Amino acid sequence: MQIVKNTSERRLILKNFSYGGRNNYGVITSRHRGGGCKRKYRLIDFKRKKDNVPGHVVSISYDPNRNVRIALLHYEDGEKSYILCPRLLKLGSIVYSGDSVPFEIGNCMQLSVMPLGTLVHNIELTPERGGQIVRSAGTSAQIIAKEGNFVTLKLPSSEVRFVNGRCRATIGQLSNFNAYNVIVGKAGRTRWSGKRPHVRGSSMNPVDHPHGGGEGRCPIGRSRPLTPWGKPALGIKTRRKRKYSDSYIVRRRK
Repeated sequence: MQIVKNTSERRLILKNFSYGGRNNYGVITSRHRGGGCKRKYRLIDFKRKKDNVPGHVVSISYDPNRNVRIALLHYEDGEKSYILCPRLLKLGSIVYSGDSVPFEIGNCMQLSVMPLGTLVHNIELTPERGGQIVRSAGTSAQIIAKEGNFVTLKLPSSEVRFVNGRCRATIGQLSNFNAYNVIVGKAGRTRWSGKRPHVRGSSMNPVDHPHGGGEGRCPIGRSRPLTPWGKPALGIKTRRKRKYSDSYIVRRRK
């Protein structure tokens, strides 16, 4: 997706503060964060509640807070908003939201009125809460079945789950699908994004990490890899048991 505008809409921009992984006491609670270039937050319309009002795509621009491109819409009533830009959406296109709009890329409607096999993104999990899942570059979910008040979706993670048919989603696959093929090239570029170096636990002292200590490059000396706080790592499932959404999952992700 080609970027056709680098300047942003001033009314849709907020300040965005960086805390370097520290809490209100100044203590580091999330490691390996800090520095990086300053960013401003672009207000994204995840709800798409402007029903039956045409929105013209005026620009497609870069957003430093996400890997997908964003499109600026000018509605006919004078309002402006940013949306996640689908693939193949072009400058000058017209997009709509509502349950009686045509099935075209960029249009937003309830899942229950979409035909089977449709690729969708920016999907709500609770009606009128706004899109929560499938918002990353190049991703899309597919509608594979409908039954009663629920629609069955196949998510990018290969998970199959039920979603309420009154939840809204946007038609199409998201743009910038080559985002995961980018070669960083040097350590400095990672620092620009606000990430600090990761240090291997085996190179630490025993007081700092369960893998630490030993002579030279030796094994971790444990039966399994552990986190810095002694919990099992690498492949251990961390999802909470008996979670409220377990009944909606038909097949878990691999």
